[in-house]
Amino acid sequence: MLAATLAALYALASVACFIAYALDKSAARHGRRRTPERTLLLLGLAGGWPGALAAQRLLRHKSAKTSFLLKFWLTVALNLAVLAAIGASQAGWISLGGLAILPQG
Repeated sequence: MLAATLAALYALASVACFIAYALDKSAARHGRRRTPERTLLLLGLAGGWPGALAAQRLLRHKSAKTSFLLKFWLTVALNLAVLAAIGASQAGWISLGGLAILPQG
């Protein structure tokens, strides 16, 4: 149940994030107001990073700016760490300050 819910949330967030990147790319091309990088990064952090990665590759948007990419990959790592923690808690494991993961019981 949790896995299906998480998959649906990631899919929805990814579609939203891809659309946000596409709108920002269009705005950049037409000289309109841009989507703040913070917004793009927060959408990725919220689970939309697969869609962001697809947009970076397919639309060639935000794929060359090193400072943005560093922040992007940090948000991906943070998102995956939270996902791993959720998975560990659901499996009945506990973490001791991120140093060790031990089974409960």
